[in-house]
Amino acid sequence: MLVAAGFGVGIVVGLTGMGGGALMTPVLVLFFGIPPLSAVSSDLVASAIMKPVGSAVHIRRGRVDWRLVKWLCIGSIPAAFCGVLLSKALGDGERVHDVVQIALGIALLLAVAGLVGRSFIRLREQPGQSSEREVPRVTVRPLATVILGAVGGVVVGMTSVGSGSLIIVALLALYPTLRANDIVGTDLVQAVPLVGAAALGHLIFGDFQFELTTALLLGSIPGVFLGAQVSSRAPGSLVRRALAVVLIASALKLLHASNTVVVIAVAIAILGATVGWPALRRRLAQRRPQLEPAELSAVG
Repeated sequence: MLVAAGFGVGIVVGLTGMGGGALMTPVLVLFFGIPPLSAVSSDLVASAIMKPVGSAVHIRRGRVDWRLVKWLCIGSIPAAFCGVLLSKALGDGERVHDVVQIALGIALLLAVAGLVGRSFIRLREQPGQSSEREVPRVTVRPLATVILGAVGGVVVGMTSVGSGSLIIVALLALYPTLRANDIVGTDLVQAVPLVGAAALGHLIFGDFQFELTTALLLGSIPGVFLGAQVSSRAPGSLVRRALAVVLIASALKLLHASNTVVVIAVAIAILGATVGWPALRRRLAQRRPQLEPAELSAVG
């Protein structure tokens, strides 16, 4: 069962760049009864080995913005190790963990709203057309990106959550023109040293369990490779829809929603992404020919 859980989470991580800590840690605690510190430590060590597999696929496909990776790592690597030390200094840190989880869950829901809103605006501006081919090169904001990396590093070191979810949310806000595929690739690559630093801290100060980590890796490594293959080849719109579904599931689990609520919400999200959104696109595409004569007349 642990291998199967690792495989499922690995696919999510490879496809969307997130979900490792946000999904795996709650799964280990809630479904397998693993103590929280052991779950965090083992999940981080497994992620440190798993994420390079997905990163290699995106690097080969040219889906990584190395400028962003550099500035994120400058902030995240030392902060991740400090996050482990801070967690130990706070004792069990259960209250701090809960506060961080709730804040992150709210941030993920806001990110979903941002994804849907931005996609709807694109549909209204260019109905029936794809904007994936020509995307302007983003202008890097070094200070903001370093701060983002540092905040993400502290959160990951303390909770194992955020190497994908928190960074992706902030990247969407800082660089709205960055393609969805490139966000996933960039996030996976920057997460390698980030999670590695946090994993090293937990190997020294945490509660690492070799058997647990081995089982997770047996499932997650092929899962993340498969997910990354799909993500690097898939249209950006498909990746955005998958990302929104994973964000919803992660947010609800972080907000301590019941499994029933999560299943219902994910089912509704999948239905909306696979049926509702294409229907909306077709409706806007049908309206476009009716609008074009008036637009041509106005131009003339």
